[in-house]
Amino acid sequence: MSKSKNEESVKYSVDYSKRIATITLNRPERLNAIDAHIPRLINFYVEKANEDDDIHCIILTGEGSSFCAGYDLIEFAQTEGENAGVQSMPWDPTLDFKMMYSNTQNFMSLWRSYKPTIAKVRGNAVAGGSDIALCCDIVIMSDDAKIGYPPARVWGVPTTSMWPHLLGAQQAKRMLFTGDLISGQEAVQMGLVLKCVPEKNLDEEVEKLAIRIAAVPKNQLMMTKLVINQVWDDKGLANSQRLATIFDGVARHSPEGMWFKERAEKVGFKKAVNERDGGQPIAPGVSKKLKLPK
Repeated sequence: MSKSKNEESVKYSVDYSKRIATITLNRPERLNAIDAHIPRLINFYVEKANEDDDIHCIILTGEGSSFCAGYDLIEFAQTEGENAGVQSMPWDPTLDFKMMYSNTQNFMSLWRSYKPTIAKVRGNAVAGGSDIALCCDIVIMSDDAKIGYPPARVWGVPTTSMWPHLLGAQQAKRMLFTGDLISGQEAVQMGLVLKCVPEKNLDEEVEKLAIRIAAVPKNQLMMTKLVINQVWDDKGLANSQRLATIFDGVARHSPEGMWFKERAEKVGFKKAVNERDGGQPIAPGVSKKLKLPK
């Protein structure tokens, strides 16, 4: 792959002495928010690490103070008019599905990778950022980092559908009915992530685990991962992801979803997000009612 400026959204490095590859989301000025290039670059570098016989483990992290703040709402919400995530009406659900399902499968390259993947989360793993983190085999957070899916309040459904598969029905519903963010400590208590540590110890903790894993032969790691992932396949992970991706498109093109887009264009995405998450009724007077014949 030739490297254009747009392809600097993700960095790749290797430490052959430790048999570890590191994939770094690299838009720190936007808290590593997802642009049009990040999904396919994640996939590209996962494949690169899988093809390298001298790499046994992959770490995924974010440059700077945040793991990933989700899809870039300046590009996809605040900027006026149509974009890849919002069509004019009437919209074509198949075009949206093609785009978002491609992103979902790119994120899932972390899950399908023959080599173990560890997400190192500091700052925020929010919205689409939580989708990416939870596709990794193991997630380690700093104590004070935040994870959650606020667009579940309006304008989104988590397309990777990892929440119910990792948490079970009640905890997943509690998180997605509210869109709340939780700390690393709460995420551990809930069983969403493996471990949390003080931020100053995060790099050391993740590297220690990665080195321990990387000492194992590649074939042993691959066999173990395939067997465990098969359990999730049998539980219908792929089916729930397809449904979630369809509904994610619906959520962005529903009356309430279009209301959110209009608010982001009018008042800016930060204020629109604060309104969405503030606890007051969302999109008052916008919802449609079915009119049945008398």
